[in-house]
Amino acid sequence: MREDSLVTDKYLAYGRLIRDGKILFIRRQPSSFLGGRWELPGGTVEPGERPAETVVREFAEETGLTVHVTGERGTHSWDDVAGRPMRIHAAVYALAEEVPGEVVLDPEEHDAFVWCDREEAAELDLAEHFRRALED
Repeated sequence: MREDSLVTDKYLAYGRLIRDGKILFIRRQPSSFLGGRWELPGGTVEPGERPAETVVREFAEETGLTVHVTGERGTHSWDDVAGRPMRIHAAVYALAEEVPGEVVLDPEEHDAFVWCDREEAAELDLAEHFRRALED
């Protein structure tokens, strides 16, 4: 059996929501995986779920906001940062709010949020695939 056949694939979907020219980022709880780092809201694609459905569901769970997908911003793949035999595939979607609302975080997962323009976001501790989502 080839070694690369032991690698599993994990699919993620994230959303880029812009309000008043600024992008929403959320910060992972310090005690969680990649704790203290900033990210776009999103998460794991569940079995039988389309990535565009995932991002809408995860956005609501993580921020309390109701959104819809307006387009795909890009896809990125990388090897698992924890060294597990896994290849991560992430899609980033452009989103629009159904009705602008107040961000309400799930305190189990995230401890802060911020709206940033591109220059401000470049100063955040972001993973590379989130940095690429800042590009047009």
